[in-house]
Amino acid sequence: MSKTVCFSTLGCKVNQYDTQAMRELFEARGYVSVPPGAGADVYVVNTCTVTGTGDHKSMKLVRRYRRENPAAEVVIAGCLAQRLGEELRDTGARLILGTQYRGQVVDLLEKAIQENTQTVAVSGLESAPFEALSIHRHEGHTRAVMKIQEGCNCHCTYCVIPSVRGGVRSRLLEDIRREAAALGKAGFSELVLTGIHLSSYGIDLPGRPDLAQAVRAACSQEGILRVRLGSLEPGVATEAFVNTLAELPQCCPQFHLALQSGSDSVLARMKRRYNTAQYEEAVKRIRSRFPGAAFTTDVIVGFPGETEEEFQQTLSFCDRVGFARLHVFPYSKRKSTPAAEMPGQVSDAVKQYRVRRLMDLGEAMMMAYHDSQRGQMREVLLEERRPDGRWEGYTPEYVHTIVEADPKCSTSLRSGQMVRVCMGEPTGEGMTGLLVE
Repeated sequence: MSKTVCFSTLGCKVNQYDTQAMRELFEARGYVSVPPGAGADVYVVNTCTVTGTGDHKSMKLVRRYRRENPAAEVVIAGCLAQRLGEELRDTGARLILGTQYRGQVVDLLEKAIQENTQTVAVSGLESAPFEALSIHRHEGHTRAVMKIQEGCNCHCTYCVIPSVRGGVRSRLLEDIRREAAALGKAGFSELVLTGIHLSSYGIDLPGRPDLAQAVRAACSQEGILRVRLGSLEPGVATEAFVNTLAELPQCCPQFHLALQSGSDSVLARMKRRYNTAQYEEAVKRIRSRFPGAAFTTDVIVGFPGETEEEFQQTLSFCDRVGFARLHVFPYSKRKSTPAAEMPGQVSDAVKQYRVRRLMDLGEAMMMAYHDSQRGQMREVLLEERRPDGRWEGYTPEYVHTIVEADPKCSTSLRSGQMVRVCMGEPTGEGMTGLLVE
């Protein structure tokens, strides 16, 4: 009987990609993947350590799997494993795997089982190369994530990512073309290009290819109808970059442009590499070539020393930009980062109050953006059929759309099909749309 493996993934799209790559490695060795909640012989927890919440959720899963399945093997992988390493031995996990040896996960696990030992596969990342993981399918219906970059050189004062992911490493353009072609052949119509610091793509490669060239490489493959970008820094949005993207019809007009704060003084304390004027100029430049583009972003509230005035500056700036969606996080103190030792640490009560206020603004901006889409014609990439016969999918701007159609027509639709839709009413998280024959 085949052994079973269950994966649980926390954190970002990069982790989702790494999980899928490890899943395929297990399956190639005869393991059968089972969903969370099912009994398994092996549990792999791909962890996140960006915030204290990520740490807590990661460890809660590990303890749960050890408690409920004492005979099973547990693998702790990812950023928390890289950060804590040997400290995780007392969890009883058979394998503690950092952010570099994921391509060897099955070999390392089976060797540890055979030798009845516990293995900690965590080492320094100072000179680590880009780990050439690959995927050939994805759990999603029509969209696949492709990691093209790893690591970060920025060292923002609040962030542990450079210490657990290492410096910038990039995937070769030819490898991007190869994997995009394989995913297109496998039936994926949309690719999401992602990385830890995607805007730094190519700075470590011979000839220093830039992110625009990577996007072009992905767009050039047969079957790829859309290419969507992961989180970007404002500095990448040069005129040349924006013009190149505008020439690629597959490039989606949805841009996740990292903000973190709308206050210049807070940005300076964070050691972000831009100010609000530069951010606003990047938005203006993108909108000049992508009218109606959807902008999404992340914001941290309650950063050390953040005053009410600085928070008000963030509120005003976000409102002025007009984001389609805001992801709001309370500042989380990370050990060994400069921000953890800064004066003026903000109380949890103030953080939560500011989170709610900013989330209320985010909700209003999302509804305003959806309202601006009413009556517009959009191409919707269908993902799955609902029990009521309607279909769900996403527009290029990443607006979740429930497609209304005559039942006789909808039966001929299929997952992965692109259909033309007249956008209708907001639904809360998305919109309805009427199929146009």
